[in-house]
Amino acid sequence: MAAGRQEMTSPSTSADGFAASVGATPRRSTVRPRILRRILALEDFQEAARPLLPRPIFGYVSGGVETDASLRANRAVWDELAFVPRTLIDTSARTQKTTLFGHSYDAPFGIAPMGGTSMAAFEGDLVLARAAAAANIPMLLSGAALTPLERVRETSATTWFQAYLPGDDGPIAQLVERVTRAGYDTLVLTVDVQVTANRENNVRSGFHQPLRPSLRLAWDCGGRPQWLFGTLLRTLWTHGMPHVENMGRRVPLISRTAERESGRRDKLSWRHLELIRRLWKGRLVLKGILDRQDARMARERGVDGVIVSNHGGRQLDGTVAPLRVLPGIVSEAGSMAVMLDSGVRRGTDVLKALALGARFVFLGRPFLFAAVIAGDPGVRHAIKLLSEEIDRDMAMIGIDALSQMRRELLTPARGPGFLEG
Repeated sequence: MAAGRQEMTSPSTSADGFAASVGATPRRSTVRPRILRRILALEDFQEAARPLLPRPIFGYVSGGVETDASLRANRAVWDELAFVPRTLIDTSARTQKTTLFGHSYDAPFGIAPMGGTSMAAFEGDLVLARAAAAANIPMLLSGAALTPLERVRETSATTWFQAYLPGDDGPIAQLVERVTRAGYDTLVLTVDVQVTANRENNVRSGFHQPLRPSLRLAWDCGGRPQWLFGTLLRTLWTHGMPHVENMGRRVPLISRTAERESGRRDKLSWRHLELIRRLWKGRLVLKGILDRQDARMARERGVDGVIVSNHGGRQLDGTVAPLRVLPGIVSEAGSMAVMLDSGVRRGTDVLKALALGARFVFLGRPFLFAAVIAGDPGVRHAIKLLSEEIDRDMAMIGIDALSQMRRELLTPARGPGFLEG
């Protein structure tokens, strides 16, 4: 979905130039949408996407839960830490290359799983997967995606699959078998969705899963012609009605009566994790870990990694910001890879997380908003912006490898804080 007039850019400053710089095959064209000229940071994508999306869909993507306390805390926590840079250090050979699960990635960040991305942007799941593959970073396909998991894996070998599973042996075995057949090597089990969250913002904006046909929905969609013609009608013309594809029974995007199937996720327990570990031969990651005891129990059951996450502030309102508990989880992780998501928006955020022991970080909303406003070039531009920030920050902090990003390079910004915990 291109938006606005087009401009020509040189390979050194375009998103394709970034792809070439990290060893990916650049696209033949260096044309990018003109709108990207005013996108200087990841935060800019959200406001640029607001006038393009119907109100229910924008609210669904951008909102948190109840009072949005967790959403706000996820951003505020980064300001509690400040850098203590080293100077007169040669950092001219600095690199962001990061090894995770035996794979060398070109940056220490990836694209977090997001349900319904193809509802917001045309072929959103494939757009994100292509951009991630071109930049050699991982993308996590959500179990709530509108694209079959098999098709996304064919598009990108750097894609992992993230599952929502009930506490029921049958559906668990079926899903694990399907993901195995599709060729995925990393399965991510999200563990913080025991029940549906109280997302009042969805009710206020008129969002429902699936979308309910109504005059209000028609009005909201009709007022966003770029989305109406460039995403919804283009999708219907190209692929027919989208469905939630990877969570048991297929459910259409728009329906008067259908309900999305979730099963009894509140029954999911450590016993089911042990079953998954026996069935799944690839790398197994738990997403949604915030308690150090849970990290220890995951390690003891053969889990390969955990993502410290509060679901982007979209589940339990008032949940602790992941960065605040990251050091304690690292202390219990042993050989498990510890990753983090929720609230990451800047290169400085990435480096602070790495200093506290994270091996990798994930972020979602900015990349989806980038896909909304400019499709593939938009997501490539978002990846480029974050990578360039990290590169500059590394030079000014005084490191040339991410492994040098240690806790000693941080200090509490406003007196004693969780850094001393």
